[in-house]
Amino acid sequence: MKIPKEDKIKSTFVATAGGWLATSKSPDEALGELFRDVQKAGIYGDGKVFPDLIPRKRMEQIQKEYLLIRNDPNFNLREFLSLHFYKYSAYDTQFQAKIGSTPREHIADLWQHLERKNRRDRGSLIALPNPYIVPGGRFTEQFYWDSYFIMLGLAADGRWEMIEGMIKNCAYMIRKFGFIPTANRTYFLSRSQPPTFALMVKLLASHKGRARTYVEYLPYMLMEYHFWTKHRRSLSRESYKAFSRVVEMPDGRILNRYYDNKTTPRPESLHEDTETLLGIDRDPEQLFLDLRAGAESGWDFSSRWFKDPLDIHTVHTTDLVPVDLNSLLYQLEVTIADAYRAVLQPLLAKRFHNLAEHRQQTIQKYCWSKDEHFFVDFDARAKKVSSQLTLAGVFPLFTKIATPKQAAAVAHRLEKDFLKTGGLVTTLHETGQQWDAPNGWAPLQWVAIEGLRNYGFYELADTIKYRWLDANLAVFKKSGKFVEKYDVTNGKKGGGGGEYPLQDGFGWTNGVFAALHNQDEPRP
Repeated sequence: MKIPKEDKIKSTFVATAGGWLATSKSPDEALGELFRDVQKAGIYGDGKVFPDLIPRKRMEQIQKEYLLIRNDPNFNLREFLSLHFYKYSAYDTQFQAKIGSTPREHIADLWQHLERKNRRDRGSLIALPNPYIVPGGRFTEQFYWDSYFIMLGLAADGRWEMIEGMIKNCAYMIRKFGFIPTANRTYFLSRSQPPTFALMVKLLASHKGRARTYVEYLPYMLMEYHFWTKHRRSLSRESYKAFSRVVEMPDGRILNRYYDNKTTPRPESLHEDTETLLGIDRDPEQLFLDLRAGAESGWDFSSRWFKDPLDIHTVHTTDLVPVDLNSLLYQLEVTIADAYRAVLQPLLAKRFHNLAEHRQQTIQKYCWSKDEHFFVDFDARAKKVSSQLTLAGVFPLFTKIATPKQAAAVAHRLEKDFLKTGGLVTTLHETGQQWDAPNGWAPLQWVAIEGLRNYGFYELADTIKYRWLDANLAVFKKSGKFVEKYDVTNGKKGGGGGEYPLQDGFGWTNGVFAALHNQDEPRP
């Protein structure tokens, strides 16, 4: 599809000028007491609604007006909000599936519905130079790790121009902010998400050509790497050898953890985070940091992050060295090494090859549970492996870190404990958190399937694949929708739990379904 000349001009302007234009403050900072009062009162039900609204004037001015009139006996907060904020409604939020559409036709139609263009800042929404696909439902931004799994489906539909545009958006955010935030919202600028940028580059290289793609995106992969690994020198000043996103392991080698640069309640979940603090004896800043770090992981929330699997008050995300994060950073190091080979820089390629090799050895040493025969997170504070078994343990197979013997043990455990009627369950604990049983999630099914295939476990991979596709199809036949997560123990309904209702749309479910479906002809 040919891009109109006007769109090209706008994209070029954002890509060039946007990098040095100042970004607005996060709504919680700019609106102060007004923001806290609205969120604590639960005015909009869903805590993400208010920070996504667009102010009709400068937020600092709205805050001043609020402080002046809030004590007036006739003051009405809802009227005040209606007067000063509005919802961006350029896009129709209702999608009607065509009668008789096949699931693949439905997904192809959905891409257009989920496509967004935003070339100027609107409230908390940050301008991006190129169109992008959003997850759907309450999520109307380009989310970081979602985008990779969305791209799998776009590739299946030949939408390479959209894929490259979204990757360029990620590169733009790296240039502007030094990293890829959770999504293009000002209130996400203190945290990232699982680093899948190198996987995006590899995907594009499979279509556009390895050398030219790696040459173009190597500088951005290096900046991404710097974001996750900087502050190593600061470790010497810490009694507990962790600082920002780096952790010194007992043998002196470095791995990484999820983190956040703020220690306040998440703006989009201020009410929930404040409620979590009530009635417990914990340092508020540390609690909020651990909740924010859990959000950076993408697994918000899961018993994986709790000392007591049934109690979110025991969240201690920043104590843990996550096996999925470090597997993805290993992939980033390997891809950077490959990129340096492509540009004929053998010494730099060797350096990153060695970094990857050291990370692989360290993951093997600290994230393999000899008792459980499974990859797990490492509790750096307690200096022991976590007792929680989760699908994060399949990432070393996905990135080819595991030995053949370890892969066989993981495959056995997946089949024995995680495999359900509708695919793989995320954890073995049912807690009411959305990243726990009985829920299954598209990205984790993909990672597990591809990881098993890497080690020759094709039959188990296909079993997972078809059970997952069947679960997707069962819900689609009943509702005409693909949803965010599924109850895989049931195999015929969407998932539940968490801080918000089940969302439909849904970007990464569409992407993984399309990619798996296109691998071969579906069964009769």
